[in-house]
Amino acid sequence: MIEPNVKLLLKNQGYETVGNHTRVKTCHWTKSDLRGEGGCYKHKFYGINSHQCIQMTPTFVCNNACVFCWRDLRYHTQPAMEGGIDAPEDIVDGTIEAQKKLLSGFGGNPKTEEAKFERAMNPQHVAISLDGEPTLYPKLPELVREYHKKGFSTFVVSNGLLPERIAKLLQEPPTQLYISVDAPNEELFTIIDRPIIKNAWQGLMKTLSMLPEIREKSRTVLRFTLIKGLNMDYAEQWAEIIRLSNPMFVEVKAYMWVGMSRERLEQANMPLHDEVKEFAKEIAKYVDYKLIDEHEPSRVVLLMKEDFEGRVMKFE
Repeated sequence: MIEPNVKLLLKNQGYETVGNHTRVKTCHWTKSDLRGEGGCYKHKFYGINSHQCIQMTPTFVCNNACVFCWRDLRYHTQPAMEGGIDAPEDIVDGTIEAQKKLLSGFGGNPKTEEAKFERAMNPQHVAISLDGEPTLYPKLPELVREYHKKGFSTFVVSNGLLPERIAKLLQEPPTQLYISVDAPNEELFTIIDRPIIKNAWQGLMKTLSMLPEIREKSRTVLRFTLIKGLNMDYAEQWAEIIRLSNPMFVEVKAYMWVGMSRERLEQANMPLHDEVKEFAKEIAKYVDYKLIDEHEPSRVVLLMKEDFEGRVMKFE
């Protein structure tokens, strides 16, 4: 359960709480797209309509305490969910209504096209990645299924520490499964991700070893978060992670100095886009992936294996 004082804090930060443990927050890029100022890198890379995308999480707890996390870890970090577990269909309906509520003011914004606003009131994509670790929600496969019933594409972002939950998710494979990897070896992983469960690195490695098989059912993506002065080294070890998991895509992205992370890191730890791009190219030297796209405002580049190129699917 979310305590009342935390609910008020989240409300002031622009969150809508759905049920006992779900949150929705309008993404910066959703607002930008509605104002005609451009969408997020998912739009550029995969064709997602940013103004039709819900950013949500079915749990506010996480089994990592990442040093770069923008969240307030005082109420964010727990090994598992506790309290009442909401039904997937209630979460889906609730998040759609919350998204409409959060975007309702854009209907009167002179910068918003009427047709685009009407489409935004009919969301088609969901990023299950806002806060916490989604695999800690015990009904995640059922949640994905409920979104699919309504015609949504589903983007699930996980830290991969619970391979048994990732395996269960394949009962209803998401459209795209992201595994976040923030360190090329266990020593740096312990420093950067600061897991609060045992055998976390081993769990992540098992998940990564499962991805080649998962790729037959879901588009697979590795997301590397680069922190200048911490993990922008060992390019061969980063490449070994790619070889192990053989994903369809690799997103190499800069750590952004925002939120509560500013209490743990310095602004100098945020790499420039060109630095991200050059390090991604360094990693690509050791694997048969190539840089195929980039989004400079987000400081992210996209790598893809050459023989997957014909399988890229863009969303309408």
